Amino acid sequence: MPDYFDTSTDDGQNYSSKAARMFANIYQGFDGGRYSRDSRYISEKAEHFAKKNGFSSYWAVEIEFFIFDKINLSEQKNPQIISKEAPWSSQNLEDVIQLKRGYYRDSPSDTLTNFRDEVCDILKTFGIKTKAHHHEVATAGQSEIVLSPTSLTKMADTFVTGVKTIREVASKRRMIASFNPKPMPNDNGSAAHINQSLWKTKNNKEYNAFYDPSDKFAELSQTAYYYIGGLLEHARSLCAITNPTTQSYKRLVPGYEAPTNIAWGKMNRSVSVRVPAYNKKTPQTKRIEYRPPDPTSNIYLVETAILLAGLDGIKNKIQPPDPVDVDTYKLSDREMNKLSIKKLPTSLKEAISAINSDNEFLKPVIDEDFLEMYLDNLIK
Repeated sequence: MPDYFDTSTDDGQNYSSKAARMFANIYQGFDGGRYSRDSRYISEKAEHFAKKNGFSSYWAVEIEFFIFDKINLSEQKNPQIISKEAPWSSQNLEDVIQLKRGYYRDSPSDTLTNFRDEVCDILKTFGIKTKAHHHEVATAGQSEIVLSPTSLTKMADTFVTGVKTIREVASKRRMIASFNPKPMPNDNGSAAHINQSLWKTKNNKEYNAFYDPSDKFAELSQTAYYYIGGLLEHARSLCAITNPTTQSYKRLVPGYEAPTNIAWGKMNRSVSVRVPAYNKKTPQTKRIEYRPPDPTSNIYLVETAILLAGLDGIKNKIQPPDPVDVDTYKLSDREMNKLSIKKLPTSLKEAISAINSDNEFLKPVIDEDFLEMYLDNLIK
């Protein structure tokens, strides 16, 4: 079992709640099998496909979101976000958070510590473990809650539970929870960074298939390199699933820690695939972070598509280009070509075009009927 983060929740407190949650399997008719268009069923099929290939997968998602005090809709063409943290909404200039200055701020500037505490306490009643929560980079109440790792479908269930809980707590407090990828044009947007690893079993013990202590760059195995190769190979088509709205592409612009280029690196936040390397000689923490997704996406499909892209890289031994350790936003076109760096789609239309020409890697799990339906809905 991976330990990407500290997963301990044993703090001696007894959390009680009247809240409950339910997940259902959908069937076709009384005598039919599982409904093929159920995204949760698709994620379960992805887990079975990985097992057929000898792997278990573990996932941890970072939920980013905004909590606004109010939205002023008096001017329909230009609605105003009201937040006591934002410099345009407050007279308290000493404690407000300026644009792009919110990361890890504490109180009194961070006004949402108790809000996130309440969300995490409710998640504990469902057995959901969180590693941490904190203020994110943007002003106006941008926050992050980091979920601890678990299996693919279970993590997707955890993510939707987290989103629902955030919305409920905001409503109770008469605030507004927003998962808009880019609500403010001049500040950072919200992502759903996907941390993942593949594990194999030997002598009844699991071990991290991404970890190799002999690798001098980032303790990555050849399996991990091929997996990264698959993610980069299919990154453009993945955007139709990981970034499924027109608003998604307002976030994928240079200068705001959102990836625009198809590249990878160690501890590099300007690339699509980032390899965290905080701890050495700790196989349980070795993981890959995929950074393009945002919270408007269907997390069951996102994890499935990412897994299939990575497994395709392993199957076809797709070696990634050299890692990049510079800010890719600042590279010239000539430097990009030299480093074999391509660009992510800049629009939903471009992403749909990409997946129409590159979707074979999805077919072991995602039926053509479902993909056609899904893309038709995106176009509408």
